[in-house]
Amino acid sequence: METIFTERHNLRNSKTELFGGQLVQPFERPSRAEYIIGRVREVELGPVSEPDDLGMKPILAIHDKGFIDFLQIAWQDWQAAGYKGEAMPTVWPARRMSQRIPTDIEGRLGYYALACETTLSGGTWEAAYASAQVALTGAQRLNEGAKAVFSLCRPPGHHAAIDMYGGYCFVNNAAVAAQHLLDTGAKRVAILDVDFHHGNGTQDIFDTRDDVLFISLHGDPMDAFPHFLGHADEKGSGAGVGFTVNYPMPPKTNFPTWRTALIKALEQIAKYAPDKLIISLGVDTFENDPISFFKLKSEDFATYGADIASLNLPTLFVMEGGYDIAEIGVNTVNVLQGFEKAF
Repeated sequence: METIFTERHNLRNSKTELFGGQLVQPFERPSRAEYIIGRVREVELGPVSEPDDLGMKPILAIHDKGFIDFLQIAWQDWQAAGYKGEAMPTVWPARRMSQRIPTDIEGRLGYYALACETTLSGGTWEAAYASAQVALTGAQRLNEGAKAVFSLCRPPGHHAAIDMYGGYCFVNNAAVAAQHLLDTGAKRVAILDVDFHHGNGTQDIFDTRDDVLFISLHGDPMDAFPHFLGHADEKGSGAGVGFTVNYPMPPKTNFPTWRTALIKALEQIAKYAPDKLIISLGVDTFENDPISFFKLKSEDFATYGADIASLNLPTLFVMEGGYDIAEIGVNTVNVLQGFEKAF
């Protein structure tokens, strides 16, 4: 299996995250990708390639232009305003407040942010753009006939909505890749999100559409970030009714319970019969992940990789979360090897 990867992910190297009322070192840090690519090379999973640059057009096919313009200049505007720390929103257009976009950088941060844990710093936009190109290149490989590709994206993307960032995500890599596949010949694409946290951004993007089936297995939003999306009764709207499927699960969910939901999801994907499959691959379902509460073990990742392979679909794996950094490489590659052995 080919891996698409770029060292430009290191340009995103923020030093602060708001967690538990303290400013801490971000859980989403450069070493995550380095552990994963190290494991890819250690087991000789396959060739490692730099991404092509497919430009801005595929990103703007998914995201609001004003939002993307904001991401490109937010850090410079923050510095120009004289602030010394990393850019962090402090105010939002909450219920019954105006939805106008402020001119001041403090107001724009709040308008475009869905949470305040994710700071903006120098290099963030450049890394997010490169991450999207990693996903797009993986999609292109499927178009060229590859059966499976691993896009080692960092920063991740599935929390990024049409016009909001947060949860460490800026550009929705899986959604951009899905749209590119549709724009280059696919009739239907399925996105299966196995990250511990709900893919709220992906759901937001495809909520009204029937050409993308979005299924997410995740921690119940009553107990887990992002809290305000991902309930089982959210099924899409308009033409998209029935094409959003959520499987929220409670604290301490073990692998047999999680796998039962996965099998149901795979049956729904098979019935949908997509041309291509995208996996939003987060391995923060691991039992020792510091910001999650599922109880999967390392060997379980290989098992469910094989389960996904049973669909026999051209498959793009897009890296999302996973914050037990010591084991992130093993757990990620276990999924890919499990898939390959069974495909």
